[in-house]
Amino acid sequence: MRAFVGSALLLLVLTSSGATGCKKENPAGATAKSGFKVGVVTDVGGRGDQSFNDSALRGLETWAAGKKLEGGRYQPLSVEALRDSIPEALRPLGIHVLPVTPLVLQSKSQEDYEPNLQLLVDQGAALTVGTGYLLEAGVQAAARANPTAHFLLIDSVLLDAQGKPFSLSNVRTVLFREEEGSFLVGALAGMVTRSGRVAFVGGMQVPLIQKFEAGFRAGLAATNPKAAKGVFIQYTGSFDNVSAGKQVAADVLAKGADVVFHAAGSDGLGVIQAVKEAHAGGKVVWAVGVDSDQSHLAPEAVLTSMVKHVDLAVWEAARDLTEGKLAGGYVSLGLKEAGVALAPVRVEFAGKAAALAKVDALRTRIVAGELHIPASPAEVPAFAARYQAAP
Repeated sequence: MRAFVGSALLLLVLTSSGATGCKKENPAGATAKSGFKVGVVTDVGGRGDQSFNDSALRGLETWAAGKKLEGGRYQPLSVEALRDSIPEALRPLGIHVLPVTPLVLQSKSQEDYEPNLQLLVDQGAALTVGTGYLLEAGVQAAARANPTAHFLLIDSVLLDAQGKPFSLSNVRTVLFREEEGSFLVGALAGMVTRSGRVAFVGGMQVPLIQKFEAGFRAGLAATNPKAAKGVFIQYTGSFDNVSAGKQVAADVLAKGADVVFHAAGSDGLGVIQAVKEAHAGGKVVWAVGVDSDQSHLAPEAVLTSMVKHVDLAVWEAARDLTEGKLAGGYVSLGLKEAGVALAPVRVEFAGKAAALAKVDALRTRIVAGELHIPASPAEVPAFAARYQAAP
């Protein structure tokens, strides 16, 4: 690891809807040397979702800037804390601290996205990150208005008035093949379930989240076709309603599901809480987290997590910025590129070694291009039929 780079730090925290009312703080110890300013605009899930937004912030604050936020102020991370924050599988990539200053705006509503992106540019951000497909229109508008600034859009390409993809030279768009990691979750769930009933809880029922559903169902079909036919599929309709996630999870648990995989943002915190409470009540049930490793939320009840390395995408864009090679265009990240992965399985269950060996074998086939995982629910039946017919 390289030594930490001292830089001025500017934290912008949105305290009311839109850019007005922003609280601007200069943390103690800031200097005049700010390096490259890199900003993140969160979606409405915001900081503390333990998932998607926190992953983006980890990529900027922890990995790129080598800082942690405490009491509204940035403090330097120790070398040990930085190392521990990087998953073992990503350590060969050489993640290190960069000469960047983090700027963060937390959005309270979708109407905040475009003004927040512009505000970060006005504050001098050389690179501004829009976290989530809902920021597509805002990123597009800000990029057109600021052609000399760079933008990173996570989870969406740029779309024209007819909904067709196009590119801008100052916008990098990153999509993930979430279906590949979700396939491994489904395969594992099919081998872990005792009741033969498992569930998927999504947030908004949009194509992005349906990629998680499709991969999960395809993985189930690969290891437990009976469970695949009876899988519970539920959507909360939001990403920022913890109680909704808990209610939906409690419902599928009551119906006999013993493995519940969520792709629901902050709603997923409620899913994990419901599984945690059922587990504490004596039920052998498991939750599967998403985007970040969520095992710390319920160590005894989280089977694994489908990690989506938004953190890596943000860090790589910041690295390319500092090296003068950040270009626009489209990037796709899946298992092969370490864009998605399963978090370590730390809990114990019958047949664990054999199950993990099977999951690893399936992962190897996907990386090699031997298995192409469906990205929409409509494609799952055909995949299942082909898989089960194969020798």
